[in-house]
Amino acid sequence: MKENTASTYFFDYGHPLIQDLISEFAPLQSDQEKAIGLYLKVRDGWRYNPYDIRFRKEALKASSIVQKKHGHCIDKAILYIAGLRALGIPAKLHLAKVKNHIAVERLTEKFGTNELTPHGMVDVFLNNKWVKATPAFNQELCRLTGVEPLEFDGTSDSIFQEFNNEGKEFMEYLDDYGSFEDMPFEFIQKNMEENYPNLKNLLNEAGELKL
Repeated sequence: MKENTASTYFFDYGHPLIQDLISEFAPLQSDQEKAIGLYLKVRDGWRYNPYDIRFRKEALKASSIVQKKHGHCIDKAILYIAGLRALGIPAKLHLAKVKNHIAVERLTEKFGTNELTPHGMVDVFLNNKWVKATPAFNQELCRLTGVEPLEFDGTSDSIFQEFNNEGKEFMEYLDDYGSFEDMPFEFIQKNMEENYPNLKNLLNEAGELKL
């Protein structure tokens, strides 16, 4: 379990900015309270942006992500994991492939598909068991897409809803890539390149999406 609380190059929670991120939660009594509070802060404090893709390792460090105002689902998962580990709560990255059925016109135009891969969420160890948390979609985005913001109670999995508030198909899980103790940079890059053949043409010289 120690490996799931370790500071790493990507989960660099010793950085002053990550320590500042978690400072308000450290005094709370239970790990469950800490995990829920930090979840809400990451979910709504950084706007979700599926086009914020950067193939530069330094850009995917938690201490780099915390300085932005938006992020990819993997960015937000990295930030949440770093914060949890800083609070002494075991956490690891969980990756999957999902299909988005709502507001996908631009996504399909740019990537040639409405599938998002790899999608990043977080495995959190609370009350002697692992539960999933998905801090990707902020409240504002959820209102625009007609779906309730995902809550996390620390006792059960928090994953995307199958349907929105109108009963329309919203999110479908297609594949599960499993959990990773550290950020699998090469796996993520290869996965995106295989699933988005046109991605290389969209990246600039710095390895960032030109959108």
